[in-house]
This record gives sequence, C-alpha cells and structure tokens, in this order.
Amino acid sequence: MRRDLPPLTSLRAFEAAARLLSFTRAADELAVTQAAVSHQIKSLEDWLGVRLFQRLPRRLALTEAGRELLASVRDAFDRIEAAVSHTRRNDGSGPLTVTVVPSFAAKWLVPRLGRFQAAHPDIEVRIAADARLTRFDDGVDLAIRAGRGPWPGLVCERLLDEELFPVCSPRLLAGPRPLSEPADLRHHTLLHDDFEHDWRMWLQAAGVSDVDWRRGPRFSDSSMVVQAAVEGQGVALARSALAQEDLKAGRLVRPFRIDIASDLAYYVVCPPAHAGRHKVRAFRDWLMREAAAA
Repeated sequence: MRRDLPPLTSLRAFEAAARLLSFTRAADELAVTQAAVSHQIKSLEDWLGVRLFQRLPRRLALTEAGRELLASVRDAFDRIEAAVSHTRRNDGSGPLTVTVVPSFAAKWLVPRLGRFQAAHPDIEVRIAADARLTRFDDGVDLAIRAGRGPWPGLVCERLLDEELFPVCSPRLLAGPRPLSEPADLRHHTLLHDDFEHDWRMWLQAAGVSDVDWRRGPRFSDSSMVVQAAVEGQGVALARSALAQEDLKAGRLVRPFRIDIASDLAYYVVCPPAHAGRHKVRAFRDWLMREAAAA
C-alpha cells in the first residue's frame, strides 16, 4: 500500500534546520545551498499546511507544530539508522569485528595482523581486546578464546596449544647470579600472572623443592608478565604463544629446557550463522596458517 508521505529530502532538510535552528548551518551539514534548504522547508510546510518555523530577525524558532514534528522525525530517523545497522551486521557486510584475550592480542595477533591486511585489503578489521566471553549479539563476528572448550552452540576450532616454561632477559643471565639449574631460581624474582599455581607445577616437574613459588609480583594480564621479564625484572613462567616473538627477537631467552603442558588452549569461536561469511572464513583460514607456521 502506498503511504502518503512528504519527500524524504524535505524531512532531512527540516530535521537538520530544526536541530541547528539555522538554514545556513543545515545547508553546510547536508552539502547543499541555503536556497535548497529553504525551498525544501517551504515545500514541506505547503505539503503539511502549517508553519514549522518562525522567521525572526537574525534567528529561527520552531512553532509548536515544528517542535512536535521534530520529535517524531528524529525518532523515525533513529529507528531507520538502528535498523540499517542491524541489517548490515546480520548480512555479514561491514568491518570484521574480532574479540581477543588482551594478552594474546598484544603478543601474538597484533604483530602478525599486517600480513592479513596485506592479503585482504578489502576486509577492514576491528580488534577488541576483552577477556570476557563474547555473546555475539553486539556486532562481533569472531572471537579468539583461551580456555578448555568447546562452548555449546558455537563453532569452536582449536588454534594453539600452550606450553609453559621460564623466560628471562639475557641481561639476567649475564648478571652476578647465574641460572645454571632450576634450583638457582631461589636467587631471582618470580613473576606471576593470575594462574599463580603454574610456578608450583613447573618447579615440581623440574624436581625443585626449596624455591618458594608464592613469592614475587603478580600481574592481571599475561602479556605484562612477559614484558616485565623483557625489562629484566625477574623470571617469568611464560606461555609459549605469548613469548614467541620476544624469544625470536632475542629480547628473552630460556634458561632451562623444561616445559609443562597447560590445560588451556586458544580457540577460534563463532556462531554457526557467522561461519560461512567470506570475511570470517578468510580470517579463520589465515589464523590457522599463522598458527601452523608458528
């Protein structure tokens, strides 16, 4: 059924002029001439049969009818904008939004991300560092989660396993307290993330019983633990994915070749409805290639 409505261009001109109380400023916002805005407003007033503005000396004022129409038009435009945004999210167009554990984003994903952008310049990527579980109802396309997986109702693919091992700055090895064997850790500061019992498990695996695994500063994010080790502040029990780039660059070294397996892993996660989207498939495939080459 055909609706009896005024032209949308007239309503846009009215909303801008009513909000700014200026035909000139409305014209600048809409990238048209002041005469065009004035013409659209007059056409709308003629169509409605009411005055929308009072043309006062050096200023504009809305009539009662103008104030009522402005409230309705702004509400309608807000609804249209929300509907368009929702539709764009649901059909998979627009940027690729990925939520990532902050430490993994800083130490693994971001250093590699340029390679994805070079291979897919048509896909705009937005990275949101967030340790919380994503609900995927707020425009998020894909997530990289650290955990034990899988998560019900979601497509979950294992990306990387984790191993834990001590790392430190090369400067620490050259200092007055050598790290020749695991028991030498008693002379050094131990750096911890929130998984503080990991040091206890590693020391047990190394056969060391006289090192107090509880001592040393704690950091809420694992990337901060790695950075503290880079700065020579102590010995960190690093997660393999997070220490990889610093080890390659020589900013960190491994004083001992003893690893323990973590019960956590990194997963690529998305709702089934997202899995077939071109941008999601492209990013997932790239992640898997990067993980295989790591």
